[in-house]
Amino acid sequence: MYSGSLAMVTDFYEITMAAAYHAKAMNDVATFSLFAHDLPPERGFMVAAGLEDALDYLEGFAFQPREIQYLASLGRFRPDFLEFLAGVRFSGEVWALPEGAVCFAEEPLLEITAPIIEAQLVETMIINIINLHSTLASKAARCVLAAQGRTLVDFSLRRTQGLQAGMAAARSSTLVGFAGTSNLAACQLYGINPVGTMAHSFVESFGDEIAAFRAFAKSFPDHTVILVDTYDSVAGLERAIAVAGELRASGHRLVGIRLDSGDLVGLSRQARDMLDQAGLEQAMVVVSGSLDEYRIADLLERGARVDLFAVGTRMGSSADAPYLDLAYKLVSYAGRPTIKLSAGKESWAEAKQLWRSLDANQRIQGDLLSLRQEQQAGTPLLAPVMRHGRRLEPEPGWKAARQRFAQEVLTLPASCLRLTDPLPLRPSVSPTLASLQERTRLEALNRQKI
Repeated sequence: MYSGSLAMVTDFYEITMAAAYHAKAMNDVATFSLFAHDLPPERGFMVAAGLEDALDYLEGFAFQPREIQYLASLGRFRPDFLEFLAGVRFSGEVWALPEGAVCFAEEPLLEITAPIIEAQLVETMIINIINLHSTLASKAARCVLAAQGRTLVDFSLRRTQGLQAGMAAARSSTLVGFAGTSNLAACQLYGINPVGTMAHSFVESFGDEIAAFRAFAKSFPDHTVILVDTYDSVAGLERAIAVAGELRASGHRLVGIRLDSGDLVGLSRQARDMLDQAGLEQAMVVVSGSLDEYRIADLLERGARVDLFAVGTRMGSSADAPYLDLAYKLVSYAGRPTIKLSAGKESWAEAKQLWRSLDANQRIQGDLLSLRQEQQAGTPLLAPVMRHGRRLEPEPGWKAARQRFAQEVLTLPASCLRLTDPLPLRPSVSPTLASLQERTRLEALNRQKI
């Protein structure tokens, strides 16, 4: 596993561009904007996440001596550049959407202003961090919507794309409303509630199903959730109910049973009936197994009686949309607005602000993209979070982001909330920004003719 500095976790062209900038004595202040060109299919909104990790990265940005030595060994870089690189620290400012905010394509998630070498060197990791967390938060948010108020927990760690993805899945899913995670390291790091039951291997190892249930109940009398489908689900339910009676006799209660396979609609209904008939109305029916927002919605539509969904692989990998179409584009350099004119990928010039207006029902009426210094109607969404390479406020944590998302999701129009065929919003553009964009476009085209 890589143990060097995160400054080295970058695309090689970030270093070669930095070397060329340095050779030309080009290191004036630049602003880069991070945004999504488009949302993935079937996405009516996205959730901003990962800002805290991004700011941690920027505050700690530095190359280690051994990394400078490695770059020297490539024989491509001048000694004066390598000496310069050894001393580079991020000294810029960041404006960003807060974590938990809902947003749309073409809206900046963050903008970085710094000497261009610094702003260029951090590009790869900034995209990586925000892409990962926002992708997973957006997927998990859809699972929350599909569950219609039922409890969800994260079971994704074993099939996420690596350690960092597993940590991001735990944090990002909790940020949008999941009640806990099986990822113990994330529980320790973030203060998330640890959740878990037992595996089929635990039951198999005893040979006798009820003996396995009793052993687990004896070890965890106040936290017993029994996995009932190792052999026969109905027989497993009967044995779980017997163990629940034993727990009740000793002053404890069964927390719930878990179903992981088979006809989850029919089995969940049968489980609920059997538990209720046994006087175990408080015991939860927990369902797991290849769940995502589509399957959760389908199960509920077909009448499944589920109290808690344990969501794993498809959420933790955002299986149907594993990335966001994020771009990190230069929007000004040395006081001059800049623009990319590629077909279908034109970027908006200059540092910006995003304004949100709500209608009489407190639903989003529209977002407006403007130049940062403009004053417009509505609420400004981008705020300064870092200056001179240091945070302006202590980390608010995922709990504050969770509260923000819970409030903001209520402002989304119904057309954005649909799991299929949603209609995501697009920001409008202020006349001042539109005018600047047109001038910048013409100037860029004219310069290419010289």
